[in-house]
Amino acid sequence: MLFPTPNLSPGDEAVLAEVDQMRESLHFELQSVPAVWVGGLRKFLTADAVSASNSIEGFKVSTVDVEDLLAGERDVEVSEENRAETSAYARMMTYIQTLHDVEDFEYSAGFLNSLHWMLQGHRHTPRKPAGQWRRGPVYVTDARDPSIAAYTAPAVEQVPDLMSELVDWLNTPTTTHPLISAAMAHLHLVSIHPWADGNGRMSRSLQTLMIARERVIAPEFSSIEAWLGRPGNTWEYYRVLGRRGSVYRPDQDVSEWVRFSLTAYHQQAQTVHARAERSRRVWDGATDYLRAQGCDERIVSALHDVAMSGRVRRTRYEQAEGLNTQQAQRDLREMVRREVLVPVGRTRARYYAAGAAFPDRVLETARTPATLIDPYAGQS
Repeated sequence: MLFPTPNLSPGDEAVLAEVDQMRESLHFELQSVPAVWVGGLRKFLTADAVSASNSIEGFKVSTVDVEDLLAGERDVEVSEENRAETSAYARMMTYIQTLHDVEDFEYSAGFLNSLHWMLQGHRHTPRKPAGQWRRGPVYVTDARDPSIAAYTAPAVEQVPDLMSELVDWLNTPTTTHPLISAAMAHLHLVSIHPWADGNGRMSRSLQTLMIARERVIAPEFSSIEAWLGRPGNTWEYYRVLGRRGSVYRPDQDVSEWVRFSLTAYHQQAQTVHARAERSRRVWDGATDYLRAQGCDERIVSALHDVAMSGRVRRTRYEQAEGLNTQQAQRDLREMVRREVLVPVGRTRARYYAAGAAFPDRVLETARTPATLIDPYAGQS
């Protein structure tokens, strides 16, 4: 038995309508801006989701480091364990993003186990098999006392039937709003806990996949993984999941989970919209600066990365603009000569940061924080 999807309250309906409106608005806005800029935003949001979801599990790699790893950089100062976890999760997320328009797509136990192998294959052991249902009990321990089980997943004998029921549920057409179905899928999977390890990331990834299949907007712009990875939100995430009880009990009202998920969708939509607007203003400001200086406008992508992420590497700039190595090096050297950029680090690990002549107004725009609202504030 799975959790029944609760009916939405009028307040939930209002928040969901606002989320839909923000997503539609962003969809149309992105059609009127440079493709290079949109591509950069997508890469950032993907990296941010990977960084955040891994951080929930204790693997700490900054978003800008994830961006560099995704670009193929080898000289990124992260541990081998964190590098492996980042690469595995990024590979799975990239695959999930490609499934948004597959016509004959269908969920199956084999498909979910294949995703799990992509995530956990590098950690496969007989005791914790990757790509297979767990072979024994599994517990989520209390953060304050690891000798206490905060949650005990269903008995191993129940897992195949529960996962079969979940797969059928995933493949059954429904009139439920796709974002609500995606939130419920997350809850179902994380509660069944079918694998020995990696259940949290798999559950968040399933939610992202269902959003991708909705086809309203690229999944990078709707995934809530980055929102869940913020420390305060992560704590509340565990608290809401913890209030399900210490054992699997699907015969309960999970309206609180839906409300939590709607808050996440809404605030992540606010965050992405603010990031997009700030990024657009930085792009325009850097373009105006380069024109005034008589520089090639293609360099705007390098200045944009420095303003928004704090640094740019040659390979990132080279890939963004489709340049060869010599062209990219020449452009960056010219920016260093003008003191717009300053090189940091050894040759292979070198990146470029803002120099003394970097336009102040562009940096000020990039560093202006966004203010988020609670979508339920004022509701009784």
